[in-house]
Amino acid sequence: MIFQRKPGVPAFSCEEYAGKQKDYVVLIPIINEGQRIHRELYRAKKSHVSDYADIVVCDGGSTDGSTEARRLKSLGVNTLLTKQDTGKQGAQLRMGFWWALRRGYKGVITVDGNNKDSIEDVPRFIGKLEEGYDLVQGSRFVKGGRAIRTPFIRLVSVRLIHAPLISLTAGQWFTDTTNAYRAYSADYLRDPRVQPLRDVFQTYELLAYLSVRATQTGRRACEIPVTRAYPKQGRTPTKISFFKGNSELLKILFLNLFGAYRPR
Repeated sequence: MIFQRKPGVPAFSCEEYAGKQKDYVVLIPIINEGQRIHRELYRAKKSHVSDYADIVVCDGGSTDGSTEARRLKSLGVNTLLTKQDTGKQGAQLRMGFWWALRRGYKGVITVDGNNKDSIEDVPRFIGKLEEGYDLVQGSRFVKGGRAIRTPFIRLVSVRLIHAPLISLTAGQWFTDTTNAYRAYSADYLRDPRVQPLRDVFQTYELLAYLSVRATQTGRRACEIPVTRAYPKQGRTPTKISFFKGNSELLKILFLNLFGAYRPR
């Protein structure tokens, strides 16, 4: 099925391998993750994540064969959404959010598809949503969390720049704000004071914005411990270039601080 572009939602195709099974959904944005996404999905299958939430891959247009239908279905994927429009991570998430809200899920968990995160912890996010939290941020830095082989420059950037700026903007302390492993209630995403389905969110703006808008609107937010493990060898899995990518992130943080992404 093809969904045409509409305000705030990119054009995308949808391959449903199964109907809605659970109250919650895990959205995994990817692009050319190769075996990394397959290993992550295998871990999810091994730990029975699909007993708690439907698993949906939000593809940005992979060309490496990693989204072959038979393989995804064998690994427990419920649906494949493929963006057919402009934009990067923000557009993939908007595509996933719109589709998830349309399908009637009570909440959404997002996690990167590069096999760095403890996807086995999905039930803990759902538990916090069931307790009434609207934003549940995964953190490797709180008690019980694990940061494994985190590159030094990333550690410094998160702890000394990103987390303090997001916390200042949110009015609540967060420790691992670059981490896309998090959960949102459907009520939060539908709130007219939030409006995540806007075309301004093309790259990493949406993650920064949703990190702070919950508490700004009086909603409950918390952190839970997770594990983020970087590979022992080889290139660090990331879509952020060192100079251009990080300078763009810094710009987004300050725009966010001064309310640039709030609905007008």
